Amino acid sequence: MTIEKTTRRPEWPVQLRLPGQPAAPEGPVDMHAMYVMHHAFRRDLIAFAAAAQATPSADRETWRRLAARWELFSTVLHHHHSGEDAGLWPLLMQRADATGRQTLEAMEAEHGEIDPLLRSCAEGFARLAEVDDDDARAALAVRLVATKERLAHHLRHEETEAIALVQQHLTEEDWVTLEEEHFRSGLSTKQMYRLVGWAAYGIPDEVRRDVLAKTGLPFVVLWRLGRRGFARRERAAFRYC
Repeated sequence: MTIEKTTRRPEWPVQLRLPGQPAAPEGPVDMHAMYVMHHAFRRDLIAFAAAAQATPSADRETWRRLAARWELFSTVLHHHHSGEDAGLWPLLMQRADATGRQTLEAMEAEHGEIDPLLRSCAEGFARLAEVDDDDARAALAVRLVATKERLAHHLRHEETEAIALVQQHLTEEDWVTLEEEHFRSGLSTKQMYRLVGWAAYGIPDEVRRDVLAKTGLPFVVLWRLGRRGFARRERAAFRYC
């Protein structure tokens, strides 16, 4: 699919660009929340791959922390992909041309390729949380690299082509409705508390302030309440990295 370069109009938002992100197509929809999530997915898989290489297989406590941290990552990723599959892709399917629909079909197919990798990694973390098994640790390290590479490909494809379709066919009002109905719906206050701390971790201070200001005061409060605890747990889980 060929994406035409678009000159930003004065009324369009300035799109967020974070480390590892190959593109930020111009258009009327402010995609800051999507890009923050993608940044966190990339960040996590880099950290997990490093932790699997460095964490001794005999350190049960750290593996239990890593297993719990993997559950958070995979739960958020599954919710994110479910929102795209149930809301975003179907809406774009109604508005895109044949070439665009091929891109959207590829997005769904790539989600299906990632899910088995996530389950396989979860099994590896669960095993190492219970027993000292260096072979399991080595196998998990290989699976995590494969998952990191597969998800990196998917995110790159999405950011360069699928989000270009978002900007071509959706309005900011469409996007707000999608976020409310498919990306934020079904999340408890406790889950939102964990999600905000997870998503905002590791983002440059000035970017985080701007993003939190856009998402609203409740998210600012959740970040302030949870940031120190999340950072403490993060240091404990990834202590060998």
